[in-house]
Amino acid sequence: MLGQVPSVATWSQQTEQAGQRPKDDRHHGLLFARGYNDRLLLREGQLDTWLRYLADNPRRLLMKREHPDLFRVQRGLIIGSQQFSAIGNRFLLQRPVRLQVQCSRRLTETEIQQRMNHFLSAAAQGAVLVSPSISPGEKAVMRAAFERGFPLIYLQENGFTDLAKPGGQRMEACARGQLLILAPWEHHNEHIAISRNQCLSLNDMARMICNQSV
Repeated sequence: MLGQVPSVATWSQQTEQAGQRPKDDRHHGLLFARGYNDRLLLREGQLDTWLRYLADNPRRLLMKREHPDLFRVQRGLIIGSQQFSAIGNRFLLQRPVRLQVQCSRRLTETEIQQRMNHFLSAAAQGAVLVSPSISPGEKAVMRAAFERGFPLIYLQENGFTDLAKPGGQRMEACARGQLLILAPWEHHNEHIAISRNQCLSLNDMARMICNQSV
């Protein structure tokens, strides 16, 4: 039968009475390590997802240690008149050919496929594709280019926290130097639908990045 587990307060008092202090002083009231990640799992399959995430932690840590600059948030990156926060391969901004991916929502599936063929052909010849990936056509083109390993610059509405890092396949792409993610605005926790003005602004920024000498 298991004995009673002493409370944190009792344990702290006992260590002080013995002339010892805990290795990590908890008198500030913090019970877990700083940055401790806990989450309520509410849907079926979430536990397996988190177990896979934990099992993959050592490999991701190795990637971050081998390529620290690719995973560190850089603040104050100036391109033209716009300031960005960035994660990923900033040298993509110096590639000689940067091509904006912009597709109207009115395009048919056939027209989207034609645009995709055009952009993928350009990327295969060394062009970096740049887009906020908002419309269905833009998402389709950028997804196809990503899957083929072509270099991409994404613009996103939500900014980065100080400890932000790309997840999943984006982390792999950053480690390969394939990806740069730019955010012109501050981070927010709210789930806010992107506005039309923000979409227009992001497309203007993508155009500026493609035309700007960096």
